[in-house]
Amino acid sequence: MVTERAEPAPRPLSITNALLTDGRTVTVRLADGLVHAIDAPTQPGDDVLDADGRLLLPAMAEAHAHLDKAFLAETVPNPTGDLMGAILAIDAARDRITLADTEERAERAARLIAANGATAIRTHADIITANGFTSLTALLAVRDRLRDLVHIEVIALSGWPSVGPAAAEQQALLREAVAMGVDGIGGCPHLEDDPAAANDLFLTIAAESGLPVDLHTDETLVPERFALEDLADRVLATGFPHRVAASHCVSLGMQPEAVQRRVAEKVAAAGISVIALPSSNLFLQGRDQQHAMPRALTAIRALREAGVNLAAGADNLQDPFNPVGRGDCLETASLMVMAGHQLPAQAYHSVSAAVRRLMGLPAAAVSPGATADLVLIPAASVREAIALAPAGRIVIRGGRRVDGW
Repeated sequence: MVTERAEPAPRPLSITNALLTDGRTVTVRLADGLVHAIDAPTQPGDDVLDADGRLLLPAMAEAHAHLDKAFLAETVPNPTGDLMGAILAIDAARDRITLADTEERAERAARLIAANGATAIRTHADIITANGFTSLTALLAVRDRLRDLVHIEVIALSGWPSVGPAAAEQQALLREAVAMGVDGIGGCPHLEDDPAAANDLFLTIAAESGLPVDLHTDETLVPERFALEDLADRVLATGFPHRVAASHCVSLGMQPEAVQRRVAEKVAAAGISVIALPSSNLFLQGRDQQHAMPRALTAIRALREAGVNLAAGADNLQDPFNPVGRGDCLETASLMVMAGHQLPAQAYHSVSAAVRRLMGLPAAAVSPGATADLVLIPAASVREAIALAPAGRIVIRGGRRVDGW
């Protein structure tokens, strides 16, 4: 598990000429890693940063990444463009993907995401018999090396089968990954012959290990492949004590609205966060449905109305699962506006506060007492920031400027 190293407290920082979302231009003072005061005078001895009219917002956070696969699009193409095509392409290339290469690409991706305004990243690491711990070893090294720049969580993404008569080796790998220091348990129940048994396994291992769970859940347009409700039922029945997230949840969007509402209410009651992943799912899903082509997004409205913590992530970055992507949470926010019918403020929340909540991080906000994880963007509003995704951002983590590291 990631442990934060004790660091000297940063010097107090006064950000002058910062534009707030209410239209005021103010000085914001940071001290002891927190927002100390809004519209307060600079104090003697403070470091001073002139925002030059940039918009001051809570920093963003990447909810769901695969840093181990980043930037493989040129060398590992996906000729079919669908999910299984991507999986097969990666599997065929395993013997060409080295530890050193994985570590270099993962660090490059993490630095890009951080430079664009994210101070936290949750990434998944493949734990499979074909390559053992190559992905995990690389991502743990990147996590520890970049801990002063960005908070990284590494989720052990179990291969399949994880349950059934042929699963002993895979289960042993997953338990060994726990011993190596992962930050959470993951898997793909919808790809298993028995998704309910897979849900049970991952919750059991997580409970034994004291770790949160983040599952790739129902990444399919087939309505019958629907393990989310079972996951919610199990969390409620067992009183599972740690944080749970369900990523994708595509088939929830294919259910009748009454089913969406029923399941969303269970998900909310269970305290499960849902992570929408518009970029990869828009690319991978629905290619064989040319009539009334689905968007392959989860049931965003039903989840929001039920009070579910709804986050959004980029998923993949220039690899067989998504050949494009900028490593920018504002790109995800833009897709949540266009494809997810979210208003700009909702979309920004889904790539900032909602992500920190599911990661169990303290709230970051432009308000006294909040964690001083902030970003300054050359834009006049949240809407304009999402629309233009401008360069020239300034990133602050724990009251310390980190862009350019």
